[in-house]
Amino acid sequence: MKPIPFDAENDLLPIPFHEDHLHLARKMKKSGLRWKPHVGCFVWDPERFIEAESPFPLRVYFILSMPRFIRIFGSPEKVTEKLVWLPTWHQARLIASNFEVDHTRIAGLFFTQSFPAPGDELSGIYRLILDKLRSGSG
Repeated sequence: MKPIPFDAENDLLPIPFHEDHLHLARKMKKSGLRWKPHVGCFVWDPERFIEAESPFPLRVYFILSMPRFIRIFGSPEKVTEKLVWLPTWHQARLIASNFEVDHTRIAGLFFTQSFPAPGDELSGIYRLILDKLRSGSG
């Protein structure tokens, strides 16, 4: 059966990842954010290592089968090395909680002059996590 690719004009994005998310996630990785690849993670393939076409825009993939990713990369460690983890909003909130990010700072992302655009909250949480990583308290 031929796969049906994501249609950006007619399909709703499951997670509104955009360029800002990708670059912030890369910065979090470089700043020491650790993760263990597992089913349920979105990842970005900036080096175009994965040959198969991504079902999502921007070479974002969803780990549905760890054995498949291990076949591609050789080991879970290589998956971690080659890909950039894109924590979902829920995962980012859990990370922020683990890093003891002040809840009022997270709430401040939502209670502004204007309602945030889809994805802006996630970028804000990524920035709060990045601040913690860079300060050494994450």
